[in-house]
Amino acid sequence: AWTRLLRPLVDRIDGLVSFTGHQLLRWPDDPRAALDYGLRVLALGTPAGRMLFHGPAAPALLSGVAAHAPGRQPALAQAGAGLLLAAEAHAEGWGYPVGGAQAIADALVADLLAHGGTLRLNTEVRGPGDLDPARVTLLDTSTVFLDRFAGPALPDGYRRALRRYRYGTGVAKVDFALSGPVPWTNPRLALAPTVHLGGIRVEVERAERLLSGGRSPRHPFVLLAQPSVLDARRAPAGKAVLWAYTHVPAGWNGDPALAIVRAIERYAPGFRDTILAAASHTPAELAAGNPNLIGGDILGGAVSLRQLVKRPVVSTHPWRTPVPGLYLCSASTPPGPAVHGMNGCFAAALALREHFGIHTLPDLAP
Repeated sequence: AWTRLLRPLVDRIDGLVSFTGHQLLRWPDDPRAALDYGLRVLALGTPAGRMLFHGPAAPALLSGVAAHAPGRQPALAQAGAGLLLAAEAHAEGWGYPVGGAQAIADALVADLLAHGGTLRLNTEVRGPGDLDPARVTLLDTSTVFLDRFAGPALPDGYRRALRRYRYGTGVAKVDFALSGPVPWTNPRLALAPTVHLGGIRVEVERAERLLSGGRSPRHPFVLLAQPSVLDARRAPAGKAVLWAYTHVPAGWNGDPALAIVRAIERYAPGFRDTILAAASHTPAELAAGNPNLIGGDILGGAVSLRQLVKRPVVSTHPWRTPVPGLYLCSASTPPGPAVHGMNGCFAAALALREHFGIHTLPDLAP
């Protein structure tokens, strides 16, 4: 049943990625891939999905990947996210940055500087007056910041749309330094760089349902990463690092460490004894470090079918704002949240075409 569900998507992974990696208001490059995907989203995103499997393993796997997009399950948006992530895992695997996510930022900055760009740090930007004059400005920010940045220059209708845009549940995160690997009861988990801790499907669904109602579940869904599995340089010899986050209600301000440690202990008794140090981050602290994480929402807005189309407005060119030369290129635009960077790519391509007459993206190879 798992093979029947995912094989057609894996076989047409390029068409699937092209379809999901654009906005929904366009004809797909591979209609067959879009159809296969759409039919499976309709099945898994409704109670009918319970009839696809007999045992608990496959539904638990799908619930885990679907929970990357917080929200009630079953739901179409969550099913779509889970199917895409599962298909990508089988087709090419999930990319992993050696050296951590900082390595990606370092590579992007190095490329920018190599092509004559400049970088300004530690400068708060509140409005256009804080920037040097430019023909084009791209904001990799929240819709809240866009509203404040452009202010009265935006039409009233557009500002109302920005203020109706909804942000989702927050996350609370803990970084651990460990004396050694996590003592998983199932030793195969020691080989997994990404682990979803949530139990069987009904437990994940219950946790996400409670969160949607503003309540903290006793057994939360926890997404954790074991960087040391693939990158020994992340910790001293014999030691390990681990980070984990869990979804929390909006406005939650507790310490996530206790709940996350308890969740890991459920599957790795003795984990507490391996902890050398831990650093907790509440949603408010995450937002203080990056004000674009409204309420600790790391996805740039609630993930729902409505907000995948209306992100933040319904348009064939949603990256363009009504202010000439001003574009929004964050996860609050299509194709939505993930580590693909396509939001910025589409906004940049549109700006190059509209303001510089460049219709073919230039080669930025070294």
